[in-house]
Amino acid sequence: MSDGIKWLAEWDIPVEGVVFARGISADELAVRLGGVLREATEPITHGEVEYLGMRGRRYGVRGDGVVRVGEDAGWAFAVEYGDSTGADRLEEIASGRVDAVHYLPMSARPPARFHYAKNGVLTCGFGIGEESRRWGVEPDLLLPELIAEKVLHPDGSQNFPASREHHMAYQERSLGVLERRFGLSLPRAVLGEACLPAFGVRGAPAMRTGPEPDHQQIKAWAAALGLTWNDAGGRVPSHVREAWNHIARQDPEETA
Repeated sequence: MSDGIKWLAEWDIPVEGVVFARGISADELAVRLGGVLREATEPITHGEVEYLGMRGRRYGVRGDGVVRVGEDAGWAFAVEYGDSTGADRLEEIASGRVDAVHYLPMSARPPARFHYAKNGVLTCGFGIGEESRRWGVEPDLLLPELIAEKVLHPDGSQNFPASREHHMAYQERSLGVLERRFGLSLPRAVLGEACLPAFGVRGAPAMRTGPEPDHQQIKAWAAALGLTWNDAGGRVPSHVREAWNHIARQDPEETA
C-alpha cells in the first residue's frame, strides 16, 4: 500500500520541494532538472545530504541545489534540497507527453503551493489554503474535487478551516484531492533511512561518490561497539557519524 502524499501536510517537512513526473524514468527526471547521470552519487539517505557540501544563497547569487530521485506508484519523483530547480523547470520537465507536478511545502504564510504541467504547458496551480485563487491554462481542472472535499464552497469561494488546530486537516483534504486525481505517492522512508541516488542540479556541490576518507576508521570503531551496516558504497550512516563526531568533541583521544 502506498503512503500517498497527504502526510506532506505535516509541519516542517525538511525538504525544499518535491517534483513528480509520469512518463519518464527517475534518471531522466534528474537530467531534466539539470543533473548529469555520470555524476550521480551512490544511493544515500536524507540525512547524508548534508555531507554533499552545498553552499547557500549568498550576495544575490543562487546557492547549490541537489535532488534525490526514485520511483513510486507509477511516478518518478525528485526530493529537492537547497536551491533546486523544480519550480523553474516544470514545463520543461513536462515536455513530450509527460505529466509533472511540483509541490512546494511552506508555512502558513506564504502557503504551500501546487503546480501541474502537461505536454510542456502549465495546466493549473494554486496555494494550499488559497485554492480559490487558481491559475494555468485550465485553472478549474480540480474545481469539482475541491468542492466535493469541502475545500471550497459550491460557488468556488474559500471554505476556511474553523481554527488553526484544523489547518493541517484542511491541508490534508486539499492534498488528498491531488493524491486521488493523479495517483501521487511519496514513501515516508524517503525522509528516513531509504537510500536514493543524488544529483547536483544547480551550482557545484561536492558530489562525493567514493568512500569517505575516514570510513575504515569509523567502521572499526563502530564494530567494537557492535554496530554494523551495509557499507557497499563506503559511506558512514548519518546516525553513526553523528555519534562519532560527538565522541570526537568529548574525547578526542578515542577517535584519534
